[in-house]
Amino acid sequence: MKIALAQMAPVWLNREATLKKITGEVEKAAAQGAQLVVFGEALLPGYPFWPELTNGAVFDSSSQKALFAHYVNNAVELGAGDLDALSSKAAELGIAIYIGVIERCADRGGFSLYATLVYIAPDGVIGSAHRKLMPTYEERLVWSPGDGHGLRVHKLGEFTVGGLNCWENWMPLPRAALYGQGENLHVAVWPGSRRNTQDITRFIARESRSWVVSVSGMMHRDEIPDDLPHADLIREGLKRGNQDLWLADGGSCVAGPDGNWLLEPQVGEEGLYCVDVSIEQVARERQNFDPAGHYSRPDVTQLKVNRKRQKTVAFED
Repeated sequence: MKIALAQMAPVWLNREATLKKITGEVEKAAAQGAQLVVFGEALLPGYPFWPELTNGAVFDSSSQKALFAHYVNNAVELGAGDLDALSSKAAELGIAIYIGVIERCADRGGFSLYATLVYIAPDGVIGSAHRKLMPTYEERLVWSPGDGHGLRVHKLGEFTVGGLNCWENWMPLPRAALYGQGENLHVAVWPGSRRNTQDITRFIARESRSWVVSVSGMMHRDEIPDDLPHADLIREGLKRGNQDLWLADGGSCVAGPDGNWLLEPQVGEEGLYCVDVSIEQVARERQNFDPAGHYSRPDVTQLKVNRKRQKTVAFED
């Protein structure tokens, strides 16, 4: 199977413009024969870089409120059809998509945000929407904790594919939840940085004896839009911290079931990277270690997973 890694920058915090750019990458991937294309964490409409640059922990800050409101207005509401055009494109081209979005949902009030990894099947149907279980550090000032509803895998050709957001990939039990469903192609999405991907990608591949596809976003400080609320405040924060030109410099890569690189981390430029993966190599490496198969001991240890979507109200009519 051919997989495309779309390492790209969003039109930062602009949902419609970013979605147009994403659609173009999907078309390019399909034209190169890819059956799956993967995008980075929170790419639609972008990662929240501003809290650490703008005193994000200050309570009741007018600047933080303005930036958050802008973020909400550009978030994705699945129930309102915000991904319908992308789903239609997937069906038109017969290509599967994994994409990181910022999700808002009406049944949780509509204003709390989740870092959600969405899987769109080749027929255009959204197969899962996995809300990041625990936002990392400053992300907690912007994102809400998710739930286990999206801890699901999907058949794609000969493969069984699943995915996690960013530092969730360091969490042993969510990984085990996917392994236990037969995952043999693992998707890990990141905001961008080789320091995130260069160790964990090969480790998960070696642990799971699966293909691991890590896809990162990009963000250059020159890409901060002038019309963004408090854009100057964000730029001042970059100067104050002697920030590098890159807020996120990529790092997308692929490791095989033996833990060796198929594609080493790609840094410093946008690109669409295509790789071919084989199910035979999974079988070869699982001859001596299969984490959810012959090397497991369910009579000794088992994992219980709650996949109910969290809601605050249960109605009985």
